[in-house]
Amino acid sequence: MRARPALRSVCGAMRCALRENMPDQIISQEGHDKLEQELKYITTIKRLEIAKRIESAKELGDLSENAEYTEAKDEQAFNEGRAAEIKMLLKNLTIVNNGDRKNSIGMGSKVTAMINGNEKQYTIVSFNEADPVEGKISNESPLGKAFLDRKKGDTIKVETPNGESVYKILSIE
Repeated sequence: MRARPALRSVCGAMRCALRENMPDQIISQEGHDKLEQELKYITTIKRLEIAKRIESAKELGDLSENAEYTEAKDEQAFNEGRAAEIKMLLKNLTIVNNGDRKNSIGMGSKVTAMINGNEKQYTIVSFNEADPVEGKISNESPLGKAFLDRKKGDTIKVETPNGESVYKILSIE
């Protein structure tokens, strides 16, 4: 069962409130730019689209039994919650740049590692940029933490839900 948008925005606001009391989080410049682009989109284009949907739904009559109106208001709540979440994130983010750091793993590093005879590539990113399917792992994840400050040739052991995994670092970009 999918969560309704209004519920997702409440959860987003709760994550935001939790992060508000945490120390600054780190992010790459690319991740920061993506957040700013998303904020601009949802506070301009998306907000206007939703307002038009609400106005259109109001014209249909009785709002108490108007599914289109309810859905548009839920989407509005989710959109505004996401905007608040991004604003809070942007206040508490520190942009880091891996720069010319090629000898050891840091934020933004692309790491090629051998695990179970297979080569895999990972990019170390911040928590809100993580996308394991794309090979982007959070610097806060167990694997991300294990990779940080390691060098080419290092072997690391990481405890996973399926037991211990051993990674050999083949290259760092």
